[in-house]
Amino acid sequence: MIFTVVLIVAFILFYLYNTRDFNYWKERGVKHDEPMLLFGTNAKNYLLQKSYTEMLVETYWKYPKEKVVGIFRSSSPGLVIRDANFVKRILTTDFAYFHMRGLNQHPEVFEPLFRNIFFAEGDVWRLLRQRMTPAFTSGKLRAMFPLIGSRAERLQAYTAAAAAAGRTLDARDLMARYTTDFIGACGFGLDTDSLNDESSAFRKLGANIFNFRFRDILTLYLKDMFPEIFKNFKIMGQVEDEIISLVKAIMKERNYQPAGRNDFIDLLLECKSKGLMIGESMTKVKDDGTPEMASMELDDVTMAAQVFIFFVAGFETSSSATSFTLHQLAYHPEIQKKVQDEIDRVLLKHNNKLNYDAIKEMTYLDWTFKEGMRMFPSLGYLLRKCARQYTFPDTNITIDAGIRVFIPVQAMQMDPLYFDNPEEFRPERFDPEVFDSSLKYVFLPFGTGPRACIGERMGQMQSLAGLAAVLSRFTFRPARESVRQPSVMPASGVIQIIRGGVPLLFEERKMTA
Repeated sequence: MIFTVVLIVAFILFYLYNTRDFNYWKERGVKHDEPMLLFGTNAKNYLLQKSYTEMLVETYWKYPKEKVVGIFRSSSPGLVIRDANFVKRILTTDFAYFHMRGLNQHPEVFEPLFRNIFFAEGDVWRLLRQRMTPAFTSGKLRAMFPLIGSRAERLQAYTAAAAAAGRTLDARDLMARYTTDFIGACGFGLDTDSLNDESSAFRKLGANIFNFRFRDILTLYLKDMFPEIFKNFKIMGQVEDEIISLVKAIMKERNYQPAGRNDFIDLLLECKSKGLMIGESMTKVKDDGTPEMASMELDDVTMAAQVFIFFVAGFETSSSATSFTLHQLAYHPEIQKKVQDEIDRVLLKHNNKLNYDAIKEMTYLDWTFKEGMRMFPSLGYLLRKCARQYTFPDTNITIDAGIRVFIPVQAMQMDPLYFDNPEEFRPERFDPEVFDSSLKYVFLPFGTGPRACIGERMGQMQSLAGLAAVLSRFTFRPARESVRQPSVMPASGVIQIIRGGVPLLFEERKMTA
């Protein structure tokens, strides 16, 4: 009897806790689906039926006349943005209200590897951004290109062997191997040869980061559903130890001084040599209203966290974006031929060598890659958390501090309101002569505003070099196993992961004099 009473009381308390904010959007007059106990409006994602990006796309199209739509991740209210003007305000105009990324509900207990420029909040983010921005200048990227070029040559050799054997190649795996080699060389200063070495430790490390085990998924869900109880549960675990140990060993080997490799660790060591990071605080003010000064040291673990995000941001995003572009070109041979003609023409000017200037001249290839990222952005959505109470202009909708807002990039980039006939693969959309500049708040593969991807130009350069390397030597077409519309792994979070790979048949081109 006592046990039954305790069970009933426990259930009532849980019910009240989990449903405490279920009237949040109703009270504000915001359209939303009815939330359910435990899941909120996110049941299909929690049950691994749909990725979170797919959930946001579904919400976007369910309420086509609304500028914003309410959702609930378990008990937490969130807001899906459907209006490009609101996107502009969130990412740029009213950035002071939305400077927080919002990926962790308890930033004070961030795991060490999450203390990086992508995940960090407030003063930590601002200080890192200020110090690291000069590390991504055109001059730095040009100096880094030889490391990229040598990996592109390996990519050609690996693909040639598969083409000669007539076997199907998974373009996603192919580009992931190339990307891993690039990250090893440009990020860690290591010669990993992930293209040829099936058992490469570095390749396994990349796979482990994106290998979502049941335990990892359960931990994420529990942190989502019961943030106060499970806030100290770690997600990275073994990967954290591997990354930190590896980075510390490399820096010790270089005696904590730049080694002239022009890789990312060299850039970080240069940043560290400038001493303590100091700047105006984003969150603390003096009695007279002026910002206090914030400071932070770029220590070993914080440096390892930046290398970790260099790995994560480059690995899956680049391999998915480039392989999806190859997939589209396989189904559009006339566009593939047009890209190849441009590459041939440019390489002829540069003695058939890929270099920094050659990549910059391949404008149609650039448009083609952008069109691939429009149809399948690696980041399916952008996330921000409201820092203080905010009212959306020309509405009576006011949200409180802590509310997370979701910008559904995948949905907006495939909306005919912004891109006519969005299902058509048409690189000419990105011809500067015809591209509508106002669409920069809709076309957001790298975000925009103060928290836009700091490595955008590096990511584009590395991706375009990989595409140019493949397209200059090979023609490709769909394989028997190819699926016209690749699907996404339901466990995918912000980064969309293609399910089942991208199988294609490659054939070496017969070059004419």
